[in-house]
Amino acid sequence: MSHSMQATSPRTTPDGHSDDKLAADGDADKLLSILTDTDCRAILETITDTDDYLSASEVSDSCDVPLSTTYRKLDLLTDAAVLEERLRIRRSGQHVSEYTQKLDEISIAIEMDGGVAVELTQ
Repeated sequence: MSHSMQATSPRTTPDGHSDDKLAADGDADKLLSILTDTDCRAILETITDTDDYLSASEVSDSCDVPLSTTYRKLDLLTDAAVLEERLRIRRSGQHVSEYTQKLDEISIAIEMDGGVAVELTQ
């Protein structure tokens, strides 16, 4: 099945949010695969339920997902631009990555020509 995606630049919606669309056919497949993964969805729900950034360890504990799996899923979600990663600076020098949601909405539409459109809204 062909996934038709339009390459567009970010635009601003009437409510002032940025609106990004995935640019490549493979991006839609990748995002749909991530969203159907049980662990990825649990991680997204955990991170979405807080207004703060969470470390991989905090996410792992909250989701009851092994830490090694959590790291892999966080990488997938960050690469797909669903999560935002930043560095939490610690006095000990043991800095750690932490994550928060990057999107307000993910819209998936099945188009009449048989393609799939995925729209990410920040």
